[in-house]
Amino acid sequence: MARLPLVSGAIPLRPEPAVASKLERFTRLSSDERAALAQLARNVRVIDARRDLMCEGDEPRFVHLVLDGWGCRYKTLPDGKRQIVGIFLAGDFCDVNVFILNHMDHSVGAVTRLKVAVITPDEMRALTAERPRITQALWWQELMAMSIQREWTLNLGQRTAYERLGHLMIELYVRLEAVGRAADGRCDFPLTQNDLADATGLTAVHVNRTLQELRRDRLIELERKQLQILDLPRLMDATMFNPNYLHLNREGRHLDAND
Repeated sequence: MARLPLVSGAIPLRPEPAVASKLERFTRLSSDERAALAQLARNVRVIDARRDLMCEGDEPRFVHLVLDGWGCRYKTLPDGKRQIVGIFLAGDFCDVNVFILNHMDHSVGAVTRLKVAVITPDEMRALTAERPRITQALWWQELMAMSIQREWTLNLGQRTAYERLGHLMIELYVRLEAVGRAADGRCDFPLTQNDLADATGLTAVHVNRTLQELRRDRLIELERKQLQILDLPRLMDATMFNPNYLHLNREGRHLDAND
């Protein structure tokens, strides 16, 4: 089983801009490119927890970049049942090219208080036209998002409840660690049992029972919206977690900037 690179030390209180940290998992950016990414946060919007950033049917006029907080992509049925199909964390774009669509085919909601950069299509086009290395890094991010979606489909179709929940916890921990928001097996974890149920295709009762099993096996502690993974290698083995689908191994190192 592959081992994950862990970051030692406490979780930083003021981490570096998450989008630059995330894209530099693909290739090292120049100081000019990092500055260009920082400029994307000129227009900021704050969404209260449990409110929608975009709703299914809306016209998507902007690109949104998560600066802080947790969001989710979800679909609902006419009877009100909800399926969470993705989690947005700091550094994630809520679809880089969403503005080419006539309307949203899903909703994006805030799990916690959500701070997002609001980017116009012209700003996005200028960024990608003038800085090809950023463009390639954004392609990588979109491919990684599709890879995560495939893994979520595998979770729903083939993994047990125990494996689904443990696997999701590892994924979110690793993604947070990649942008400086997690360390030493510890991270924020604001998802409720209902959220976990909607993301894993389980009932809230089944989620509660399965979390108790993970605790009883001394694999996790989950209290006051804080997750502590007690034995990451053992949890990886128990959930058949292979980190290759997250593509965090600097696959674009041959494109690294010189400065």
